[in-house]
Amino acid sequence: MSARFPEDRLVFLPKDVDLSRSPLAGQLPAETYVLGTFNPGLTRLPNGNLLMMVRVAEALRQPEADGYIRAIRLHAGRYRLDAWPLDLVDTMDPRKFMIRGQGWKVMALTSLSWLLPVECTPDGLDIVAIHYDRAIAPQGDWQCYGVEDARISLVDGLYLMTTCSVSPERHSTTLYISENGLDWQFADIVLDHQNKDMLIFEGRIGGQYWAQTRPLGDLYFAYPPESEWRAGPSINLATSPDARHWKPYIKPGLRPHVAAAATTRMGGGTPPVLTEKGWLTLWHGVAPSGVVGIYRTYWSLLDAKDPSITVATDHGALLEANKALTAPLADQMYVQDVVFTTGIADAGDHFIVASGEADLACRITHIPKACFGL
Repeated sequence: MSARFPEDRLVFLPKDVDLSRSPLAGQLPAETYVLGTFNPGLTRLPNGNLLMMVRVAEALRQPEADGYIRAIRLHAGRYRLDAWPLDLVDTMDPRKFMIRGQGWKVMALTSLSWLLPVECTPDGLDIVAIHYDRAIAPQGDWQCYGVEDARISLVDGLYLMTTCSVSPERHSTTLYISENGLDWQFADIVLDHQNKDMLIFEGRIGGQYWAQTRPLGDLYFAYPPESEWRAGPSINLATSPDARHWKPYIKPGLRPHVAAAATTRMGGGTPPVLTEKGWLTLWHGVAPSGVVGIYRTYWSLLDAKDPSITVATDHGALLEANKALTAPLADQMYVQDVVFTTGIADAGDHFIVASGEADLACRITHIPKACFGL
């Protein structure tokens, strides 16, 4: 247990998944295994329990065979394997492979992700039930390479879940809706190509839904040399009358600061929750290191009426990868120094925070509200 927080532990691991109940079960001519169970969306159910919507990355046990590397893809309602010649790909990153000679960056994944609802006790520390019958799997061409990284917000009694859907058509944000937090219906694509980490605020502002977004690209225009900001991926804002049709907000949101070298790249973490001092948002910053980088969790408080205004923030990390937690899983580790926070729930004098640890397991941390000046 971390000395900094009263509770900090891994609560759901790859071994906890029964692959005989996977959406892929019995469809592939090759053995699969759970590469990781991570990046869980988090919400409180009507019965008081917490729900983690866990990303299950299911991968081939032997992805390389006969001079080819294979990727899993949904096609016409069934899962199939695509084979790429090894001499055409770069396999440096264990999570994906890059395909050479395309004229631009083209990649495929070494796993396919689906979402598994895992019900926990009200403190998030113990598993109550694993709802395989309510798992969310790819439904069509727009998410043929998987459904990833759920974020759940409860707004006016309705559960709204954003996910990242992966396909050659587009890298889009998709919306699911539920009245009880367990039974989810696909609503629509709500953001188009490579707009990741969409987080819907847990409450409306001026009658409008608000969200944080993070458009990606390979080109960013420079700030002036004397600016306090650094060019690069940032957390933008958008508004909507119905949570389906989104308009970018004209003012910028959270941006990389020159004083924080560890946030060269940043993106949204938890859906913003309203406190007496404004909207609390946890987000991730990435420091360059090796192939993947070092992922840490940071926090900011945003103005209650205009979330483009930052009321308070901390350039020091709130959460870092906890190697003591993953030490027993050393033989399964494929990335290091990654904590990716994706869910938050109020628990009185503290928040229950859910993260993906090392793209491998689900981590629950109890963080006192005093850490945010609340």
